[in-house]
Amino acid sequence: QLQLVESGGGLVHSGGSLRLSCVASGPIFDYYPFGWFRQAPGKGREGVSCINSSGGHTKYADSVKGRFTISRDNAKNTVYLRMNDLKPEDSGIYYCAAESRGPGSRNRLLAGDYDYWGQGTQVNVSS
Repeated sequence: QLQLVESGGGLVHSGGSLRLSCVASGPIFDYYPFGWFRQAPGKGREGVSCINSSGGHTKYADSVKGRFTISRDNAKNTVYLRMNDLKPEDSGIYYCAAESRGPGSRNRLLAGDYDYWGQGTQVNVSS
């Protein structure tokens, strides 16, 4: 069983930056693809970015391309989401998720593909 804990959220002004971290506890960290999702009040969960098991393939939602960067450090069992040039519409709870398909993942930004979820970290961007 994989457990995920996010951190790094907070309150920033528009144009600011944050780096979110997701630490995973459990066996074989480098087997799992990971994704970051976010949910704003009154809205559904939106896929932000994902990274495959090796870290060689990443994907981003159009709304964050060029501003966000996902990465992973398999030695530290950690996945990161670097967020630059933040906008008020980036506000929400950010969730880290892992997919049990491992290398067989289709690397999609679909919440239904992911099996393990963290509790989330709040990001608030003021205008």
